[in-house]
Amino acid sequence: MSHGASHGTHGERDRVRVLTVTVSDTRTEADDEGGERLRRLLAEAGYSVVGHRITRDEPATLRALLDEVHQGDLADAVITTGGTGIAPRDSTLEALEPLFEKRLDGFGELFRALSFQEIGPRALLSRAAAGVVRGRFVAALPGSPGAVTLAVTQLLAPTLEHAVRLLQGKTRHGGSS
Repeated sequence: MSHGASHGTHGERDRVRVLTVTVSDTRTEADDEGGERLRRLLAEAGYSVVGHRITRDEPATLRALLDEVHQGDLADAVITTGGTGIAPRDSTLEALEPLFEKRLDGFGELFRALSFQEIGPRALLSRAAAGVVRGRFVAALPGSPGAVTLAVTQLLAPTLEHAVRLLQGKTRHGGSS
C-alpha cells in the first residue's frame, strides 16, 4: 500500500517508471546500502522501480546510460545516488549539468535546507541537484543512506509523480488555464 499518495492513486504511481543508479567506483550489490534504500523507499511510495544500475563515477558512462534510457524509453525518471560531493572523484554533476534542458534549482536548495536541519553546516558540501534531460526527470542525490531517505521522503515521494506528469503533458500546474 502506498503512503503519501495524496496526488494520485497507487495505480497511477505504478506507471511512473523510475530507474535508480548508484554512481560509485567502489560499491557493489553487496554493499550498496544507499541504492537499496533508494529502491525500497521509491517502491514503498508507490513508484515502479524498473531497474537499478551501479555505474562508475565517470561522466561519459553516466551520459551513455541516460542516452540508453532515452533511446529505449526505459524510464520516466532517473534518480542517482552518489558522486555529488566535492571529493576529487565526485563527477555526477559534471556529467548531468550540461545535459539539463531545464534545471530545477529548488530541488538542491530544499535538499540542503532540510539537510542543514539534520547535519548542520556540512550540508553546504552537498551538490544534490535535479533537472530535465530529454523530457525525463533526473535527480542526483548524495550517496549516504540518510541523505537518500531525506530526499525521497521529503522531496521525491510527494512530487515525482506530478513532475513526470507535467513533463508528459498529462497535467498542468494549478488553476484553470
